[in-house]
Amino acid sequence: METRAYLKGTRLSAQKAGLVADVVRGKSVHAAMDFLSFHKQKASAVIKKLLESAIANAENNDKADIDLLIVKSVIVNQGMRLKRMKPRARGRADRIIKPTCHIEIILSEQEK
Repeated sequence: METRAYLKGTRLSAQKAGLVADVVRGKSVHAAMDFLSFHKQKASAVIKKLLESAIANAENNDKADIDLLIVKSVIVNQGMRLKRMKPRARGRADRIIKPTCHIEIILSEQEK
């Protein structure tokens, strides 16, 4: 039994979100929540909220036992890039690229 939760188009770099996702992958749900609660990167707050959503999906839709859930995989992909212009001296302008990413969390139950 697998439960999924998606977050698309969040204003994070895929590289920075991937660093947090690598730590959480493969851990139990409780250990992952503890790590994300005390980690101070922006990506950890976003992934924690998504993990809470995945836990709620597993509990309500699949009637899963929360104590047996593990984070099977966390997939982080690049999203659309927002292109902006920043005015500079002498009438020029620089291009600012604001990255987005898509995050997917898959939870599964451990074998007893």
